[in-house]
Formats: sequence, structure tokens, C-alpha cells
Amino acid sequence: MSYGTETGTTLPNDVVEWSVDFRGKPSVRSSSGGWRSSGFIIGAQVSEKFAYFGIASNLITYLTGPLDESTVAAARNVNLWLGTTAILPLIWGSIADSFLGRFRTILITSSLYILGLGLLTFSATIPSICKDQETLVSCVPQVKVTIFFCALYLIAVGEGGFKACIRAFGADQFDENDPQESNAQSSYFNWLHFSISTGALSTRLISNYVQENLSWALGFGIPCLSMMLGLFSFLLGTNTYRFSIGEEGRKHNNPFVRIGRVFVAAAKKQPHILSETIPLLPAQRSNKFRFLDRAAISCSSSEIEEAKGVLSLVPMWTCCLVYGIVYAQSPTFFTMQGSTMDRSISSSLQVPAATLQCFISLAIIVFIPIYDRLFVPIARSITHKPSGITTLQRISTGIFLTIVAMVIAAVIETKRLKTARDHGLVDSPQATVPMSVFWLVPQYVLFGVSEVFTMVGLQKFFYGQIPVELRSLGLSLYLSVVGIGNILSTILVSIIEKATHQSGQVSWFANNLNQAHLDYFYWLLACLISIAFLSFIYVAKSYVYNTPK
Repeated sequence: MSYGTETGTTLPNDVVEWSVDFRGKPSVRSSSGGWRSSGFIIGAQVSEKFAYFGIASNLITYLTGPLDESTVAAARNVNLWLGTTAILPLIWGSIADSFLGRFRTILITSSLYILGLGLLTFSATIPSICKDQETLVSCVPQVKVTIFFCALYLIAVGEGGFKACIRAFGADQFDENDPQESNAQSSYFNWLHFSISTGALSTRLISNYVQENLSWALGFGIPCLSMMLGLFSFLLGTNTYRFSIGEEGRKHNNPFVRIGRVFVAAAKKQPHILSETIPLLPAQRSNKFRFLDRAAISCSSSEIEEAKGVLSLVPMWTCCLVYGIVYAQSPTFFTMQGSTMDRSISSSLQVPAATLQCFISLAIIVFIPIYDRLFVPIARSITHKPSGITTLQRISTGIFLTIVAMVIAAVIETKRLKTARDHGLVDSPQATVPMSVFWLVPQYVLFGVSEVFTMVGLQKFFYGQIPVELRSLGLSLYLSVVGIGNILSTILVSIIEKATHQSGQVSWFANNLNQAHLDYFYWLLACLISIAFLSFIYVAKSYVYNTPK
């Protein structure tokens, strides 16, 4: 085997051929990579998710409370921000794969992230109420709103770059050519999600309580400190990390340019001249999207395969967008729904509505060990597949569970509305509906279990099925499912709001949720996700994996 430019140099078995250490020397398996390195990376991600969900999970409460926004406006702002944080990884992933590299991108965006969290904390210290001098009507200071949203989107910029690279960088610590490390990489995605959910659960229990019962400034400050801790954890592992040679070697060769060049070249060539002009391509080329082989005259075979790899993901990605729309409901309408219900645990203690999202994290924490240690071995013994079931089967299972979750959510919301009517609370939006908030637990739990199947499956799918040098971009595509889903949710809510608020009718999303019809919205989403599920099954049947999955 050869390493770098030293052709003909034989590598010892302990050296990982495709990577270097932080000094630029060949990585040694016994002292770098594997769980040794990924432990620092997972620790950083736990801290980051504590910070992220400390803001995201209760954001709608802050918008409708201290910032005095309507339910619809707050839901739109939350979805737009969540969508932005999940779409920005596409840009950062390209920058990392083309110029900066994953390690540098993580450092830069972590710093922006911490700066945004600090600015957000400062905005919360500005008094929330002022008096209009002419009308003496209470108002929210514009400077508070401006600083808040600037901070919020600075967080989005930092978080988008951080998560675009940190997961791929963690997976890079495992050598796919080594059977033992390859199996460990498969478990890495499961246990990564387990650890992230632990961070999310912790912040939903701690930060949400602090925000609603003590201080919003303190509730935002704690996530800021957590992100600082995450960056420190990441830097601690620097001496043990493996850095991809392919990533370093292509910093000045933009993947979008390479892929775009293939499509342009393929579009220019005519089929009738293919046999005379196209050079012989390597025997290992894929048979997918053969029209791109026309680009062989001006593009290398590796560039053509990259373009095919990216293009083959588009149908799967498209079918999952509705899942992204449904995924957007737990931090918005689920939370607003819970805020109207009986949240008391004792005579003096109430559960913050956003804290119910902890059941998503709990479901993930409980189910991932069951999936990894029980379900996979049993399925493997039946199917003889290394992962028990294929990645696409895993994703489709999660989408199906989401259908069930939305049906349950619609039924429970119908029951909540009936309870409000039976107790004469239809015109009393501030009154507590005498129905326990824990009726919402089943839909949250199903969201968590479906996430183990779908979200972890999407991570593994987009990481494993895209060319190695574009893996930051590949995981960014997975994240963009959630991002575009949030934006589509915003658009859908706006359309329904306009359509149902005409001629004096009560909107589905009225500020008075006892008059609104979230149940209709949930039924609509159940229908849309059912169509997406059938479409995904149809497309998945014809998909050919790059490697056995």
C-alpha cells in the first residue's frame, strides 16, 4: 500500500492509510481514532444539544410571552428559525468539504454559536414591557426584539456549521476498511443519538424549568455555558483525532463545481456519438443514471460517480420532506396544546408545557439500547444482514410510526376540545382545560421511537451512500430534510391560516386554542405523511445501494 505521495511505501498494519493525525503524520490505529476519539466528539455534541434544545424547545413560549407574539406569528418564527438552522448545514458542508475542512469549520462555527448565545442572554435582561407615551399601552421594546432575533440567527449560523461537520468528523474516526471499526461505526450513529438525546432530556428538564419559573436570562445563560463546555471537550481530543486525507486534498476543489461540471458536460453530449467518443470507464462504475456517462469525455470517472451518488439521493430526500413537516410540530403546536391543559403535579408545582418534549428524549434513550442490543441481533439472525434490516427499511418504519403518532395526536386534540366545550371554556382562552397534560405523552413517545428509526437511519443513509469526500454535504442533506420541512410547515400554516380565517370564520390556529382546530391540522398531516410513506416505499424498492446495507 502507498501513503500520500510516497508511492511504493509499505504501511504497517497499525497505520490507517486514508488519514493523518493533527501533526500531518500517518494516523496510528492504536493511538488515534475509534471510540477513543469519538468520545470527545460525542461529549461535545451532548453539550451542544443541551444548548440548542435549551433554546429551541421553549422558544414558542418566549415569543408568545415576553415578546407578546400571536400563536400563528410565533409558530411561523419558530419554524422559520428551525428551518434555517437545518438548511445552513448545506452551505457549511460545502465550505468544509471544499475549503476549510471539518475541524476548522467546527472551531469557527462553535465560536459564532457561543457569541450568539451570549447575545441572546443579554437580550433577555432588557425589560420586556415599556409604555407607549401617547397611548400608554404596554409594548415590547424594539431594541429587545432586534437584539433577540439577531442573536437567534447568529446561533443558527453557528449551529448550522457545527452540526454539518461534527457528526461526519466523528464517523471519520472509524476506518471503514477495518471490519471491527466498520461495525463500531454502525453503532456510533445509534449511540451518538442516544447521547444527544441525553443532553436534550437534561435541558428540557433543567433549562425549561429555569426559564419559566426563575429567569429567562438565566435560562438562556445556562445553554451558553454548556456550549463553552462542548467546545472545550472537542479541543481536548485534538491529539487523538484522525483527519481525512481526501478532505485535505480537495479544499480548493468545490464539490458543487465538480458535480455541476458533470451535469453540464452530460447535457452537451449527444447519444449518437457516445460509442465513438466516450473513453472506456472503469469496470466498477455504477449503472445508475447512465446518461451522466456522457460526461466522461471531459470529466473523470470519480467525478461522474460523485454526481451519480448525489443524484440518487434526491428521490429519497424528497419523500422524507413531509416527515420534516410533521417533525416540526413537537416544539410548536404540541407545546401550545399542552399549555392549555392541566399541568399540575402537586398543589404548588406545574410542569412547563415544553418539558413534555423530554418524553421524546426518554423514548430515544430507552429504545436505542433495545434496538442496538436486542432488535438488531434478532433481525440479523432472520435476515442475515449485518444491520438486521436495511437502512431504507429502518427509515420507512419510522415514517409509519409517525403516521400513528399524528392519528393519536388528532384524537387527543379532539378530546381536549370536547372537554373544553363540556366545561364551558370555549370563550376562556386563559382557563385551564380540566384534562391532564399527560394525555399527550403517547404522541411524544411515538415521535421519539420513530426518530430512532428514521432520523438515525437518515444519518446513516446519507453518510454511507454519498462519496467519501462529500460526507459533510451528505449529512447536511439529512439535516436539510428537517430544515426544509420546517419551512414547508411555515408555508402550510400560513396558507391554512388565510384559508380558514376568511368571512369571520375561526382560524384553525386561533390564539384561543379552545376555538381553534388543531385536530383538523393533525388529520391533514396524518394524510400527507401517509402519502409520503407510500411514495417512499415505491422509490425504495428500486434503489441500489453503493455498498451492502
